[in-house]
Amino acid sequence: MSTTLFSAAFGVGTQNRQGAWLEVFYAQPLLNPSAELVAAIAPILGYTGGNQAITFTTAQAAQMAEIAKSIDAAQAALLTRLAESHKPLVATLLAEDAALTSTPEAYLKLHLLSHRLVKPHGLSLAGVFPLLPNVAWTSQGAIDLGELAERQLEARLRGDLLEVFSVDKFPKMTDYVVPAGVRIADSARIRLGAYIGEGTTVMHEGFVNFNAGTEGPGMIEGRVSAGVFVGKGSDLGGGCSTMGTLSGGGNIVIKVGEGCLIGANAGIGIPLGDRNTVESGLYVTAGTKVALLDENNQLVKVVKARDLAGQPDLLFRRNSETGAVECKTHKSAIELNEALHAHN
Repeated sequence: MSTTLFSAAFGVGTQNRQGAWLEVFYAQPLLNPSAELVAAIAPILGYTGGNQAITFTTAQAAQMAEIAKSIDAAQAALLTRLAESHKPLVATLLAEDAALTSTPEAYLKLHLLSHRLVKPHGLSLAGVFPLLPNVAWTSQGAIDLGELAERQLEARLRGDLLEVFSVDKFPKMTDYVVPAGVRIADSARIRLGAYIGEGTTVMHEGFVNFNAGTEGPGMIEGRVSAGVFVGKGSDLGGGCSTMGTLSGGGNIVIKVGEGCLIGANAGIGIPLGDRNTVESGLYVTAGTKVALLDENNQLVKVVKARDLAGQPDLLFRRNSETGAVECKTHKSAIELNEALHAHN
C-alpha cells in the first residue's frame, strides 16, 4: 500500500436513520498529508489503498490520537476531540484526485476549496451532484427530508421550534469554515465549496457558488456562478451576474481578470482579461456583436464578444443613441484588431 495520498481528513457528520451520510464536517482537512501519518493510522482504520471513506469509533479515534502525537500535533489534538463525539465519525482518504464515489468524499473536496487549499477548477468534482443528498438545513442541523415532518412534531411537543433555513444539496460555507480576512454580510449566500480569498467583501446581495470564488481583495455585490473565479482587485456591482458553466456557458471557463469592474445589473458570458470594465446594465454574452472603436470613436470592425475574451484593458458599453454594443481599449482598436487576427 502506498502511503502517499492526495488528501485526507477526519470528520464528524450526520446520517439518516438508514445510516446514509447527509453531511460531514472536517475541521482540519489535509492536502498531501505526510506519509508517516498515513502509515501510522492505516492499520487502525483498515485502510488498504485507493479512495475510501471509513467509519471509525471513538476508541479508534483515541488510539490514532496517541500515535499521531509525535507526527502531527494538530491532527492528534483533533482526534482527541473526536474521541469525545456522540455523532458518527469518518476518515476519508483519497489516494488520487479522481471522480467522486461517496458523500464523505464530496464533502472533503468542498472543504478543500473553502479552506483555500485548492482553487476553483483545481479538483475533479465529477459525479458530485448525485452524492450530495437534498436535505433540510435546520436549527438542529441536517435532517433527511423523509424524517423532517416527524422531527418537526417532536420539536413542537417539546415546546421547541425546529426552524428550516433551506432545502438544498449544499450547506452554507460559514457553518463549516470562515476563512481569515473576509467580510460576509449574508452568510446564507455563500455555499460550501466557495473559495473566498483574503480581503474579499461579499455584500448582502452578493452570491458565491461552489467551485467558484475570489482571489481577493475585492468587492462582490453580484453573482459569482459555479466555476467562475474573480481576480485580485475586481469589483462586481450590485445585481450583476457572471454566467457559469451550469448556466449555459458550456465548456468555456468564465473568469474575471484583475482590476475589473462589472457595473450594477450588468453581466458577462465571456472571460474578462485584466482591467476590463462592463458598463452598468450591459450583458455581454459570447455571441454579442461588438463594435470596435478607435481612439476617435470611429468604427474599425464588428466582432463577436467571444473574440475579445481574455483581452486586457477593454471598456464594454452600449451606445445610448443606437443601442449598439461598443468596445474601446487603452490600446488603439486597430492594434487590438491586429492582435485578434494574429490569434486566428
